[in-house]
Amino acid sequence: MEHNPAVALLLALGIIILASRVGGAIARQLKHPRVLGELIVGVLLGPTLLDFLHWGVFHGIELGETIHEMAELGVIILMFNIGLEVSLKELGKVGRVGIFAGVLGAVAPIVLVLPLMFASGYAWQPAIFTGVTLAATSVSISAQVLFELGVLQTKEGNALLATALIDDVLAILLVSVVVAVTAASGAGAVAEEGGAAADLALVMLRMVAYIVIAGALAWFVVPRHLNWLAKRPSIAQSYGLEAAALIIMLLFAWSAEELGGVATITGSFLAGIGMSRARESVKHAIDEAASAIAYSFLVPIFFIQVGLGADLSTFPLEALPFAAVILVIAIVSKVGGCGLGALMGGFNRLESLRLGVCMVSRGEVGLIVASIGLSVGIFQQDTPLFSALFLVILISTLITPILVRMAFAGETAATS
Repeated sequence: MEHNPAVALLLALGIIILASRVGGAIARQLKHPRVLGELIVGVLLGPTLLDFLHWGVFHGIELGETIHEMAELGVIILMFNIGLEVSLKELGKVGRVGIFAGVLGAVAPIVLVLPLMFASGYAWQPAIFTGVTLAATSVSISAQVLFELGVLQTKEGNALLATALIDDVLAILLVSVVVAVTAASGAGAVAEEGGAAADLALVMLRMVAYIVIAGALAWFVVPRHLNWLAKRPSIAQSYGLEAAALIIMLLFAWSAEELGGVATITGSFLAGIGMSRARESVKHAIDEAASAIAYSFLVPIFFIQVGLGADLSTFPLEALPFAAVILVIAIVSKVGGCGLGALMGGFNRLESLRLGVCMVSRGEVGLIVASIGLSVGIFQQDTPLFSALFLVILISTLITPILVRMAFAGETAATS
């Protein structure tokens, strides 16, 4: 009897979304970020323990590729939502601190991890991409802790949002650069040296041109177009406005890779930033619709799929010291880099230390970067590097709430 693959997919998606909700709820009950529970559940469902995609109930139907493609949609809409939440007004309030801390916080992990990667025998692509993965920061986790402590509306809280914005923009741009350069290097591997250099220059020019043109369209054209649509009831009603926003997001994501040679998330992120400039009512409607699709359906698939791709059962114990060193670099580079930047921007030592600690968590943004490295072949799933990075992201996500609470202990005591 021939079995319908769509029926097997329905069951798999039901299990994934249910497991993500349960894992996230347990994590929140334990006062940890929801993403941590979703990651752990993904690991448990994957080849590390249950290997659920190969259960007999699926009748041998291969679902991995389909789930991977749906996870790609999840990361695209997740970065769109992040762009949509950008507030240039808040950024301007702590501009100097945000710029210095954001730049140094993105550069320090790359600079510190490169010697380790080269000494361990890795080529330049995985070495730099490891640094870029560590350069990313998940602001949502620290922001949630600051909110719970009642100190989100402080100087440190505002600086966290601004710094994380600059940090993540730089990380996304670096991802696009490394992916583009890697593609050009691969295409030119069999060409003569001069031809390869010309190909690389062409790719870089194409990437810059795309970011400039797409950025201008997102900044000037997209918000005006959506504001115009909102004034047409025949178009705006029945979710027409929200559908238009999703269409624009998908076209920007498509054009990023197809026309610009950069990562798809660059396009969706630019689209989100552009739509953040639309009228507040328009932005709110788009945000509600995109968040409902993202966080109830596609984003949980992404987080679970990342866990499914990390087979910790095959992680060699001899590589644990390597992972431990990366973890130390991940913590020191953020606390030191962002802290030094905050000092340069005018914060005192305690405020700088607190900001640096808040930037330790890699969370979903680190996962996005790491998964892109895996999908384009920069990371290999059968080597310990991806599993080591996954461990570092997991542990940094776990320890950040603890570190933040310690850093703000005096402030909490004073305000309680």
